[in-house]
Amino acid sequence: MLLLDGHSMAFRAFYALPVENFQSSTGQATNAVYGFTSMLVKLLRDEEPTHIAVAWDLSGPTFRDEVYPDYKAGRSETPAEFPGQVELVQELLGLLGVPGVSAQGFEADDVIATLAVQGLAAGMDVRIASGDRDAFQLVTHDCTVLYPGKSLSELTRITPERVRERYGVSPTQYRGLAALVGEKADNLPGVPGVGPKTAAKWLERYGSLEALVEHAGEVSGKAGQNLRQHLDDVLRNHQLNRLATDVPLDVEPAQLQPAPMDRSGVDALFDQLEFASTLRERLFTVVGSGEPDGDQDGARDHNAAAVDVHTCGLGELAAWLEHNATGGMRAGVAADGTWGHGGGRISALAIAVPGACVYVDPTGLDAADESALARWFTDPQCPKAMHDAKGPILALFAHGWDLEGLTSDTALAAYLIQPGQRRLDLADLCQRHLGWELDEGTAAGEQLTLDVGSDDGGDQAARQREGLGLRAEAVRRLAEQLDVGLRERGADELLRTVELPLVRVLAAMEFAGIAADRDYLDELDAEFAASVRQAVTEAHRVVGREFNLGSPKQLQQVLFEELGLPKTKRIKTGYTTDADALHWLTTQTDNELPVILLRHRDQTKLRTTVDGLIKTIADDGRIHTTYNQAVAATGRLSSADPNLQNIPVRSDAGRRIRRAFVVGRGYDHLLTADYSQIELRIMAHLSQDPALIEAFQTGYDFHAEIAARVFGIDVAEVDDGARARIKAMNYGLAYGLSEYGLSQQLGVSPREARGLMEDFFAQFGRVRDYLRQVVEQARRDGYTETMLGRRRYLPELASDNRQRREMAERMALNAPIQGSAADIIKVAMLEVDAALREGGYASRMLLQVHDELVCEVTSGELSAVRELVTSRMAGAHPLSVPLDVSVGVGPNWRDAAH
Repeated sequence: MLLLDGHSMAFRAFYALPVENFQSSTGQATNAVYGFTSMLVKLLRDEEPTHIAVAWDLSGPTFRDEVYPDYKAGRSETPAEFPGQVELVQELLGLLGVPGVSAQGFEADDVIATLAVQGLAAGMDVRIASGDRDAFQLVTHDCTVLYPGKSLSELTRITPERVRERYGVSPTQYRGLAALVGEKADNLPGVPGVGPKTAAKWLERYGSLEALVEHAGEVSGKAGQNLRQHLDDVLRNHQLNRLATDVPLDVEPAQLQPAPMDRSGVDALFDQLEFASTLRERLFTVVGSGEPDGDQDGARDHNAAAVDVHTCGLGELAAWLEHNATGGMRAGVAADGTWGHGGGRISALAIAVPGACVYVDPTGLDAADESALARWFTDPQCPKAMHDAKGPILALFAHGWDLEGLTSDTALAAYLIQPGQRRLDLADLCQRHLGWELDEGTAAGEQLTLDVGSDDGGDQAARQREGLGLRAEAVRRLAEQLDVGLRERGADELLRTVELPLVRVLAAMEFAGIAADRDYLDELDAEFAASVRQAVTEAHRVVGREFNLGSPKQLQQVLFEELGLPKTKRIKTGYTTDADALHWLTTQTDNELPVILLRHRDQTKLRTTVDGLIKTIADDGRIHTTYNQAVAATGRLSSADPNLQNIPVRSDAGRRIRRAFVVGRGYDHLLTADYSQIELRIMAHLSQDPALIEAFQTGYDFHAEIAARVFGIDVAEVDDGARARIKAMNYGLAYGLSEYGLSQQLGVSPREARGLMEDFFAQFGRVRDYLRQVVEQARRDGYTETMLGRRRYLPELASDNRQRREMAERMALNAPIQGSAADIIKVAMLEVDAALREGGYASRMLLQVHDELVCEVTSGELSAVRELVTSRMAGAHPLSVPLDVSVGVGPNWRDAAH
């Protein structure tokens, strides 16, 4: 039987993991949940319990408070980020089928002691996971305490021998030792001047605390005098640290077998908390797959027919495709191979249709079969479903093939159904939506069986055919299941008209890449490296000795101890030295070190960016990023490996990096086009505020025009400071910024920020009404929606936790505007791509960076492409105000700015 002290473990996790590094996009702190889950996984794996329970403290007084009103008095206030996480841990444990046990008037330790004694009496081996040393009094040869060490993964096994080794007493004597020494955390003062060694010596001499008290007059020296003077404290401590073993409970050890896991519930919670897939995989490995429950996505198919995986002989594929995969019935397609960085290679294919499945080795096709397969791939009348199709499409491009007729991408479909989920791999989606278990390409469940045909060589080849065929059939059936969910959530048209067509467009952009000037990047790298070294030299000069500028611990010592600079925000490891703290120090002191440290960090970051770009230049001299459609919950595209959406644009150094992206051989220009203030234009459209709409139509500088209206002055009187403040607020409102957030951004008090917002709303009342309405509507519906119907689900809007609820409200304000902007730029990409293809232009799109498109333009096409891009972007979606598009042209990305 494994017994866990819930609050003890959760607090341990909370303080072991920095809260600033564990937060969801809604602002929910997750460090305690993540750490608790990690410890639980280790315990389940190492201990393999048959019975388990987590004991929890309840609010309200216990019998100890009645004995000693100052019990635990003086404890520091519980961090605001912690209580809400306890609720999440308890929710997770409920989904995992782990019982929770508590009793009013008693602490978790008492509940554990009662269950431990009962379990031992029933012949069980007992393990107790707790960070409270009072549990040591329960230790026997059949009851071990698992006590946390220096890290979350370290647990020390406290046995009778270990208690003796560490404290010099037996477990039965430990309670007496604790009474003598006291416990600061519980506000139980011990005997002054008496530590564990002295207490152990006394207990060994007299055998027990009771005997020691009887012979207290015999104890010599100052320690003996102190003992006699504080006997009342010792006896009180001894009474309070006794663990109750007779707590009335609703359960007994035999009833503590875990219930079946609700895997879909765990998945949903992990998606909400935005945990990485690694923790989920570790958890499911030790807990088991669980039973799928619920029927949110339509009826599950528990009677799947057997699939015959057929391998065509030479010259037979064309006939198989003609007989099985034409006529409008959607086929599931799965591929093995490698892809990325603008290319790839397919090593095997499987195509599954109802009642049949074919395995294809592309290297074993004759000319007729290869031609037939290429025609089938490019036939829009042959519908196809794939999972995460962009990678295989890249490999098809590299093979000289194309793809048309994609009617489902199961990864994108699942993302649109639940935008917050983090696991979109095929195995996980099959388990969620079909109830199938896929394990390394083979079926572990009973829902699907495979009859492997044409097995002409080796178990490994047969397993490959079987696994790939299973994946193709899984994709086909999963696509049908997800179609139901898409229709229920109103996302089917968004998938069909935007996301699926965009897959091929993005694949073409990745395949093309963008040319890079390697020599120039090498020069930048050397320059930034020299700047980093110079900053290090200057920092050492200021301090008068060498130290590591990248070590927070050494920085704390230098800044706050040696130089005596003003203290920053206190954190667990001392005082923070993050960028905000260093900026603050520059305003509080004339010492030049904070400025040098900021420059060092900036130059280090720039060098890291440049070094990453150099490493990703392909053999063709171009950089091929990877775009992700299913990462951001708002629908925005993200870029990775390298992230070209993260190249700085506002600093001179960042613009110099953009200079390294150049027009490629065979082309004359790079053309950039972006939307001007698209989020604010969308806000004007959605709010239908007449004054805001008019401000866009005056032709003046928009932010200056708004500033003039807010401050009641003429546009000509608006200075740079007033314009900057209003610009920050304009975008802040579009992004759900609170008055506190605005105050931090402007460097003013929250009261001043609130006044500025009130002045704004006095002029633009319908904006205020819209912002209120969108939150109220989201609270009723449980989701927000963009102009194109993209939903973002926000269950935290109904949370009892104020922090989570307020962050969800800010998300509700932000999602319709930012999501609509993301949708519009996607539509614009589709329109531009279609126009370029229909017009037979050689020019092409290369990059999308949020609201900006970058195109490569060939000789003689500049005028036409400029007009085409401008008109298609401006007409991507009708708004009450015009979509303004700015265009620039140049030999590189920097010079093409506008």
